[in-house]
Amino acid sequence: MANINFLENEVIEFKKTTGELKEGIISIVSILNKHQGGKLYFGIKDNGEIIGQDVSSKTIREVSKAISENIEPKIYPVVNKVKLNDKDCILVEFEGDDIPYLAFGRAYMRVGDEDRQLSMK
Repeated sequence: MANINFLENEVIEFKKTTGELKEGIISIVSILNKHQGGKLYFGIKDNGEIIGQDVSSKTIREVSKAISENIEPKIYPVVNKVKLNDKDCILVEFEGDDIPYLAFGRAYMRVGDEDRQLSMK
C-alpha cells in the first residue's frame, strides 16, 4: 500500500474517474509538450484526496487504447492498477520527446496545474 500526499503540479495530474479520460489525455499531451514525461492518476480528486475507482483489466485496456488512438505522435505509456490508502486507482506513466504532441488534433501546454490550448500562430 502506498500513501501519497502531494498535489497536482506541472508533471502530475489527478482525475476522479476514467469518466474524465478525455481530459486526462489532454493533460498527458500538455505535460509531454513541456516536460517530456509525467504521471496521471485516476481515482484522486484535484485536491489530492484519494477516492479510488473500480479497476479491471478491461478498464486498463480502455485507458491504454484511448491514449493510443487520440495522441499523435504515438506514445506507449505504462498503465497499471495501484493501491493508494487501500483504494484501487490507475496510474499512467508516460514519456516522449517527439514534440509537439497533439490530443484530438490540438496542441496543449502545461501551465502550473492547468492545460492550455496552444494557438496555431
